[in-house]
Amino acid sequence: MAIVANTLTTYSAIGLREELSDVIDNISPTATPFYSALRKKKIATRKPEWLTDSLATAANNAQLEGDDVTSFTAVTAPVRWDQYAQISTKNFIISRTENIVDKAGRDKEIDYQTLKKTKEIKRDVEVAIIQNTTYNAGAAATARQTRGLAGWIRQGSVGAGAGAFPVPTTNTAPVAGTGRAWTEALLKALAQTAYNAGGEPNVLYVRPADKALTSAFAGNATRFEKVEQSTITAAYDWYVSDFGKIKVVPDRFCDAAAYLIDHEHVSFGTLDPLSRSPLAKTGDAEKMLLTMEYALVMDNLDAHAVARDLT
Repeated sequence: MAIVANTLTTYSAIGLREELSDVIDNISPTATPFYSALRKKKIATRKPEWLTDSLATAANNAQLEGDDVTSFTAVTAPVRWDQYAQISTKNFIISRTENIVDKAGRDKEIDYQTLKKTKEIKRDVEVAIIQNTTYNAGAAATARQTRGLAGWIRQGSVGAGAGAFPVPTTNTAPVAGTGRAWTEALLKALAQTAYNAGGEPNVLYVRPADKALTSAFAGNATRFEKVEQSTITAAYDWYVSDFGKIKVVPDRFCDAAAYLIDHEHVSFGTLDPLSRSPLAKTGDAEKMLLTMEYALVMDNLDAHAVARDLT
């Protein structure tokens, strides 16, 4: 078939209106489970410090009646820990005209970019407080870095071969071992290790793929029916261990490890909360800088456990 000569079609017409959606679709993940769950507190220096202590090993303490004390046990001093605050920033520059012209999906460009950069910093914080393996004191030409979970937790399980836990006392990063799959046996061992050390961890952070594996563990054998929806739960947010109920949380920014955390003994310290500041105006544009200064405060590192080197 053919069209009649001189038929006006949309291919040659002038003045057709554009159709541009007024919604900007962005599916980049913004959930930051670990950061969001942490207790927040104010810190006053770029190097927060704190003390931890422990009791002597329990023993059969039997003494003679009427006995005199002729020798004394040496007092064990608390352990002094420290951390460094890390600065995270985002910036952008918007011309005056771009900020005021009519645009699809947003009104003021500065407000839209501020919201976007705020979400980006939040994601960066999640990565830092989980994945950073060492801290850095910083210098004039070196950025300070806070130590994340990967560099704090020194008990649990590592891969065979060269696998080694971090050594926080010497600021030594963990050493990768032979990769292995995430299993229920590893989870049970983590729960027991942390419990024996005195912790009561109840939140497990894992990669999405390992969350799917956890849902198949035998400890989750009982499925609960949602009567009001006539559906049966096929995935699990909780795992009931011999040492307590554990909430299983998938974290897209988790490294190749599973972190069993006692939130009573870890917190997020803020030296300077997230803020937006205009920079000096040097032309027909607005310059903006978003800043945040923070540290992961590991109030007691032995309340937690980790399984590293997961494939």
